[in-house]
Amino acid sequence: MIAVAAAAAFLATFNETFLNVAFTPIMQDFGVDVSSVQWLTTGYLLVAAVFVPVANVLYHRFPTRALFVGVVALMTVGSVMGALAPTFEVLLVARLLQAIGTGLLTPVGMNITLAVSPREKLGLTMGIMAAMTTLGPSLAIVLSGVILTVAPWTTLMWVFGALTLAVLLAGAVALRTVADLGRPVVDVLSFILVAVGLIGLLYGVSSAFEGSPLYAGASAAVGLLAMWLFIIRQRRIDHPLLDLRPFSNAPFVLGVLMTMLGLVFVFAMNVTIPLFLQGALDMPPLVASLALAPGILLTVGMGPVAGRLFDRHGGRWSIPLGFLIMAVFVTLVGVAAGYSSVWMLGILYVPAVLATALVIGPAQTFALSHLDRETSPHGVTVVSTSFQIAGCVGTSLAVGIYGALSAANAGAGRSASDALLTGFHGAVGLVVVTSLIGIVLALLAYRSVRSRRTAESVESPAPTVQSIMKSDVYALSTDQTVLDALQTFTERGISGAPILDSDGRLAGFLSDGDVLRYLSATHPSSASIYSYVTDAEDDLDQAMSDLAKLNVMRLATHDVVTIDAGAAISDAIAALSDARLKKVPVVDKDNSRPIGIVSRSAIKNLAIATYLRSRSESMQAERSTRV
Repeated sequence: MIAVAAAAAFLATFNETFLNVAFTPIMQDFGVDVSSVQWLTTGYLLVAAVFVPVANVLYHRFPTRALFVGVVALMTVGSVMGALAPTFEVLLVARLLQAIGTGLLTPVGMNITLAVSPREKLGLTMGIMAAMTTLGPSLAIVLSGVILTVAPWTTLMWVFGALTLAVLLAGAVALRTVADLGRPVVDVLSFILVAVGLIGLLYGVSSAFEGSPLYAGASAAVGLLAMWLFIIRQRRIDHPLLDLRPFSNAPFVLGVLMTMLGLVFVFAMNVTIPLFLQGALDMPPLVASLALAPGILLTVGMGPVAGRLFDRHGGRWSIPLGFLIMAVFVTLVGVAAGYSSVWMLGILYVPAVLATALVIGPAQTFALSHLDRETSPHGVTVVSTSFQIAGCVGTSLAVGIYGALSAANAGAGRSASDALLTGFHGAVGLVVVTSLIGIVLALLAYRSVRSRRTAESVESPAPTVQSIMKSDVYALSTDQTVLDALQTFTERGISGAPILDSDGRLAGFLSDGDVLRYLSATHPSSASIYSYVTDAEDDLDQAMSDLAKLNVMRLATHDVVTIDAGAAISDAIAALSDARLKKVPVVDKDNSRPIGIVSRSAIKNLAIATYLRSRSESMQAERSTRV
């Protein structure tokens, strides 16, 4: 199910830029100018943003499989209609049909991921989703450039139609209903207000560098007014289109803003780098697109890695580090643009785009992980809407700055290549500034988390690993034999123990599984309990004699996974799950010496006890209400 959701995330963002490289042949075929053809992208992003809030209502009203198949089918129909379009108007309508599908598909796929992902692996799964989200618009530019070298632009629509059909079939086979279904309805007035608000704001931004600034400002003002009225209405009606409670959560808001800044970087650079290489260096579209390819492909693998890092360590250092790498290397890309080597530019862009994996997925996970189960779907709606807003804003601002500075410098008498270089430097400056803002937001985000946890711990201290660990630890010493260890296991009724050196520090960990694996390899018959009743007794005696001479450190795990006594229970769950262990030594952070053992069974018992206690309290409350 997560694989289908990831494919949906890729599909939705892939189509946002897939048609961009084909604007020139589309203008030639239909006889339209650039101001008209750009609506194939601008209109797409606007409509997608408008329909994102509706997805939450549909997600809780219709079975997951039926909703997913219906939404993807809409995108398939749009693809076929676009491929067969006799006029530009029909092509635009087909494109907007696809946009409706994108607006609904992105939050539906993310909600599916949240519903089926284990909480302790949320970073990994959201990292996969973020990798697909980043890969989509980037790979689309490269793939469309390749296709257009050998086929007409209509082939792009057929290719996308085939991709949607494949995802549709996968969803029909793999998905099941994961949402709590009810009968929510779409508040029509709320939908109209959010549509006017988003279209007004995004159109104002996209037209700020073209046409009348007064018209762009008026559009943005109307959008702000509509959004204000939308917020007021959501607070007054019983069934709001968008629950605004996530906005009262500071970590969530900061996480969404960091996600948007990372996406602004991706969209801004993916459109301005090909524009600059084609305009200033006279490179064909395919070569310009391939300059982005290495970083794009590597980002796919980096997303899950960044997610796993978030699961293990949080994003306290990785998110600001990602923003810093983005700022440094995109600055170097701007410097390299002044030279003729496209390969140097492409190589320097690789770490810059790889760093977005440290930002987008972890920041998104950070935001959603601070919401409870009730508000998470509404948080997903906000995050999904932010994707479209970031894409529109990033593309519009970067292209606007690029075009305005290039035109101003060309009008001042500079050469065309120098004018375009200045425009590119302006776009680079935009993403450097947004990256620096991201570092500040990351620091503020984790400061707010610390403040929140401090306040919560004062009110009701959360249970730590120390509260559930087994403190009577039976340890082995480094000078003991494996047979000594087995005797300890038998006498104490345990299956493993830490090994301490002469200073009492942790040197390793030996389990009965380590011993059995050794016996299976060296004395196969002795590893079976049936050795006691077969002719393999001699082999068993020989194996025990062998273990009596074998030092425990020969079979022990030296790189021992440990957990601090003051860590949260969720950290213990993540440690046990990620390393696939039954128990983990608990250490004192001051001297790193083991003071206990935490096991899966201890966590299981805590979970059951907590559930039974809450159930008992709710039943008592229900009885009191009846009385």
